[in-house]
Amino acid sequence: MYNLQSVVQRLEEEGLRITPSRLAVVAAVLDLSGHFSVDDILSQVPEVGRATVFRTMKLLSEMDVLCRVLLDDGSLRYRVSQRQDHHHHLVCVSCASVQELDACIDPEVLNELARTTGYEIEGHWLEFFGRCTACRSDSA
Repeated sequence: MYNLQSVVQRLEEEGLRITPSRLAVVAAVLDLSGHFSVDDILSQVPEVGRATVFRTMKLLSEMDVLCRVLLDDGSLRYRVSQRQDHHHHLVCVSCASVQELDACIDPEVLNELARTTGYEIEGHWLEFFGRCTACRSDSA
C-alpha cells in the first residue's frame, strides 16, 4: 500500500518535481478510499487547476500508484493500487466492489494479435464483470 512519503520518493526517483499542487493531488488521492473520480479529487483540492489534477492522475496511473477501473455503467473511476505491477480487475455489477486479479492475457495471444493486426501492442486494460460472492449469496 502507498503512503505520501513512498509516492513522493517514487516521483523524485523519476526525476519529477514535487510542486505544492502535485503534492496536494497526491495527498487527496491517498486520503480517499474505494474508487473515486477525477471530480472527487477536484473537489478535494479546489486550489489546484483542473489540468494539473488530470496530469497528476495520469502520471500516478502510469506509475501504477493508481488503477483505472471501468465500472459496469461505463464510468471511469480510480483507486489506489494494492499492487505495484500490471494487473486486472473483477468488478461486481451489483455492489461495484473491485478485486485486483493476478491473471493476465497470455503473451502469445498478444503476439498473435499484433501479428494479425499489424499493431505494435503497447499495453492493454482488462476488466471482468460479474457478481461477487456476497451479492450472489444475498440473492439466494
